Amino acid sequence: METKEKKPKVKKDTWEYKDRNYFLLENKQPLTYTLPSRHSRRYPLVWFDKAKGYERELRYATNQQSIFVDEQEGNVTLAHIVFQKGHLMVPKEKRNLQEFLLHHPHRNLVFKEHDKIAVAEDKLVSLELEIEALNVARELEVDALEAILRVEVGSEVSNMNSKELKRDILLFAKSNPKMFLALVEDENIHLRNVAIKALEQKIIKYDAKVKVFKWSTNNKKLLTVPFDENPFSAMAAWFKTDEGMEVLSSIEKKLL
Repeated sequence: METKEKKPKVKKDTWEYKDRNYFLLENKQPLTYTLPSRHSRRYPLVWFDKAKGYERELRYATNQQSIFVDEQEGNVTLAHIVFQKGHLMVPKEKRNLQEFLLHHPHRNLVFKEHDKIAVAEDKLVSLELEIEALNVARELEVDALEAILRVEVGSEVSNMNSKELKRDILLFAKSNPKMFLALVEDENIHLRNVAIKALEQKIIKYDAKVKVFKWSTNNKKLLTVPFDENPFSAMAAWFKTDEGMEVLSSIEKKLL
């Protein structure tokens, strides 16, 4: 009985033929930027092939179908890959260049492909974060508004009325929702604000030379700030100790 030979399965080509756009990261837009297009000691261009189990050397050659050196044959015609003002458009006919950029080690580190769907998803996430921040900002009490805004504008907060505080907190939440929400969740933000207000109202004083907080009335030392630590962050943490809680209670009674 004859046995039929099994024909090897031909891997289906799933490549999507389309024009692709690439841009340099960090909003860099130099007049020209040349991307390394062949392996060298200075710019190692290799890609780990899981199927073969080893790294393969990459090289962009306009007269070769493959981007891998071990599959290229004969003389090769090398070409520069140049971004113009931070942008590079590669037409669908240049599949080898698109594949080279797909495997390039600098992808997502130096440059990135423009993906409309990914951009839309990022925008959606940003909008949802902004809406969440604005909703939270609308519900905050005045003391919380002041504490958060003090991080942004400093002592100017003390001269703002409630409407100005509400306006500026909404603007802050809209412009930097991630930072705003982080500050809302920061359990020390209120305590930092108390320390700053107490200093402004001269209930306490701070000697920056020796990094010591004292009572303004009798010069009694309250806290020595650890080296390389923000004074008000240190004070906020100290307010949580047994000794600090008593001082915090006393300060809050004296604040205007």
